[in-house]
Amino acid sequence: MAYNGFAIDKYLDAAEVTRQLDELIKKPVYSIRKDKLEDYVQHYFEEKCPKSKAMISEAKKVIPGGVQHNLAFNYPFPIVITKAEGAKLYDLDGNWYYDLLQAGGPTIIGSNMPAVREKVIDLLNTCGPSTGLFHEYEYKLAKKISELVPSVEMFRMLGSGTEACMCAARIARLKTGHKNLLKMGGAYHGWSDQLAYGIRVPGTKGLLSKGVPNFVFKHTDEFFPNDLEDLERKLKANRFNGGTAAVFIEPVGPESGTRPVSREFIRGAAKLARDYGALLIFDEVVTGFRIGLSGAQGYFGVDPDLTIFGKIVAGGYPGAGGIGGHADCMAHLGAGLDSSGKKVSKAMCGGTLAATPISCVAGYYTLCEIERTNACEVAGRMGDRLTKGLQELIAKYSLPFVAFNQGSICHLDSVGTMHFVVDWKKPWTIPGVLKETGIRQKEMEHMGAAYMAEGLVTLAGSRLYTSAAYTEEMIDDVLSRFDRVFANCGRVEV
Repeated sequence: MAYNGFAIDKYLDAAEVTRQLDELIKKPVYSIRKDKLEDYVQHYFEEKCPKSKAMISEAKKVIPGGVQHNLAFNYPFPIVITKAEGAKLYDLDGNWYYDLLQAGGPTIIGSNMPAVREKVIDLLNTCGPSTGLFHEYEYKLAKKISELVPSVEMFRMLGSGTEACMCAARIARLKTGHKNLLKMGGAYHGWSDQLAYGIRVPGTKGLLSKGVPNFVFKHTDEFFPNDLEDLERKLKANRFNGGTAAVFIEPVGPESGTRPVSREFIRGAAKLARDYGALLIFDEVVTGFRIGLSGAQGYFGVDPDLTIFGKIVAGGYPGAGGIGGHADCMAHLGAGLDSSGKKVSKAMCGGTLAATPISCVAGYYTLCEIERTNACEVAGRMGDRLTKGLQELIAKYSLPFVAFNQGSICHLDSVGTMHFVVDWKKPWTIPGVLKETGIRQKEMEHMGAAYMAEGLVTLAGSRLYTSAAYTEEMIDDVLSRFDRVFANCGRVEV
């Protein structure tokens, strides 16, 4: 496609990446050497981050675990960030870092960009953050999204991607009259009870959903990523048990493409959903406005019935969630006065802080800025440069690591934690799989700590987001820091 405004120049070979990941989990674990990790802990974290350490120690007295956000890196202790600007973060002790976390993905134009911040400040000086009543930017944002994403005829803002997925499930059941939900194994569609199923590792079902009774999953099942035959088996089985209301898909693969899927799978899944009378729901919380202004669906040429939005939809500001789709589906989500003249069942949906003036104005001007600067393509080019450089470093040090990307969503898998599979046909293997993933997870944390000490903030040491705030020179400097870490990696005895 040669970019053409999208983040992706040439889509990856999903089968080849999968083969590499299959090989990774068969090999011994390589990670930062123990002596070098201890050196990082002593000479960086202990000596250069004492204020962060002290604050986290105090925070643990009033906050469970000491931090509020699941993305905060915890080994050996979380770093306290006080400033975000463009491609960089600054901590309480005055250290700075390249931001490859990007708040989990929402800041594709860079953090705290003036063009958006000034509009937010103007709004705060006049309207304030929230009124509970209609604001003009509710309309402006919805109209902007409907203009950019062809499948979105109507859009409703919500508080988070989790809330949007909950609404999507309700809409699907009302629209189809069916009961069951199918989701891609390993994918994360928020933390609501019925969708907290088969997360991170395919086949885990409810194993990782502590506190959720198993009966909640009566009408939820997972299918294996990139496996159309498995999806169809589940669709066929559901025909005799209430039908399938929705097929949820992360369009580049579960966990933002950690286990990538092919173009053929995406198109085949869309056809199967329609053949069996289910709504096709694209979870574009990460890919929406990052892969392209028309989302991953625009890149793949797929027309989902509903699309889940989050993160970028508010540009990093609070209240980042929403759902859009075909008008006949969205009619089930009407609020207030409904002038359609049609009587349809309405899904229960709300949120005091959904579609606040601050989230809508931030979202609107973020999208305008992405469009003006061609941010999706710029960030994608930086992602390509980063990934190519990482692949060269992996070869340089003969490490078993796997680096790949889908535009500005980059993956650096050193241990393959999320590439394992739980096979319920062989239940005796499950404890071993869980033990192995736990060991590898710990080493992933150690790698993340090494990156942090070299001035690189990542998502769990394995996922890297680039933004349009990066330059080629910055990416080259980032790679020099990864080089220093890779030079000190070796086989781990477990």
